[in-house]
Amino acid sequence: MWRNWRIKKNSKLLEKARFQILSFLIVWYNCDMANTTNKVNCDSSYASNSSNKDGLFFTHGGYRNLQSYQMSTLVYDLTVKFCDAFVDRRSRTTDQMVQAARSGRQNIAEGSQAAGTSKKTEIKLTSVARASLEELLIDYEDFLRQRGLIMWAKESQEAKTVRNLAYTQNRSYMTYETYLKNSELAANVLICLIHQTNYLLDRQLKKLSEEFLDQGGFTERLYNQRKNLRDKN
Repeated sequence: MWRNWRIKKNSKLLEKARFQILSFLIVWYNCDMANTTNKVNCDSSYASNSSNKDGLFFTHGGYRNLQSYQMSTLVYDLTVKFCDAFVDRRSRTTDQMVQAARSGRQNIAEGSQAAGTSKKTEIKLTSVARASLEELLIDYEDFLRQRGLIMWAKESQEAKTVRNLAYTQNRSYMTYETYLKNSELAANVLICLIHQTNYLLDRQLKKLSEEFLDQGGFTERLYNQRKNLRDKN
């Protein structure tokens, strides 16, 4: 009985070792093919994920080129300035708003980086980013309402002017700095920016979902690669 148990245990260890070696060979093969036939730029935008459809890993990273990440960076930087200027630094609200803005930005980056081996994780983290920015949006709306300040209508000239700044070349924090003169103006600008970021994230989530249904996940790719290798042998 003891001998049978040892044989069974050794068989499992041997199978695990074979799986690890096979996984390494698949990765080596994909990297070699990428270097010799079709180099993939990992700093490219999200849309390039489909170019690696036949490989093991999904194209990942490159989040700095995502418009949603760039917009969320603006929201984060401007939120920090807004809280420093118009919210009590010792209040819990300051911490919550800054953390919500940071969460929106960081989860986009983390999700993009995790996409190589888990599309589900990328979708989940991108969804967390979207939820964090929705929380931040409500905070700015509460700020205006509780102080009796005016919130711009979606089609107001002020809102349209701010939205059109998205087409400015080399846009940065400095592009919006002049809007931080008073709390009402600043809060409305942040609301516009968050709406734009959320729109981009909604589109990104839709595309991620479609690609997941079309391409499957990492586990499916690994299984198919192993099956193909076995069939060839």
